[in-house]
Amino acid sequence: MPIATPKQKNTQRIKMRIHKGDTVQVITGKDKGKTGEVLRTLPIENRVIVEGVNIRTRHVKPTQEGESGRIVTEEASVHASNVMLYSNNKKIASRVALVVEKDGSKKRRLKKTGELID
Repeated sequence: MPIATPKQKNTQRIKMRIHKGDTVQVITGKDKGKTGEVLRTLPIENRVIVEGVNIRTRHVKPTQEGESGRIVTEEASVHASNVMLYSNNKKIASRVALVVEKDGSKKRRLKKTGELID
């Protein structure tokens, strides 16, 4: 009988163009079209947690006597490829380009609008 070998997880950190605090729009899935702020990035898994998107409900048992159980709703992670940076000024989602300034610093720019993010 063959023995199942455990799947190796990718431990290498992925460089992400989406950072914490960015406004993004979901482009696929059940929450398509929703916009929100990135609360957290998970670079090893290439995922982001977006405010108000991909809500999950969890039932929590009481931990101490006299305490009642409760229902907790929280945001689950979304794959980074399923979101695009969103321009609040022009109300449009766009891809990101990395631009090197004359002083050597890198800036992020929206491709559709030309708007600098950093």
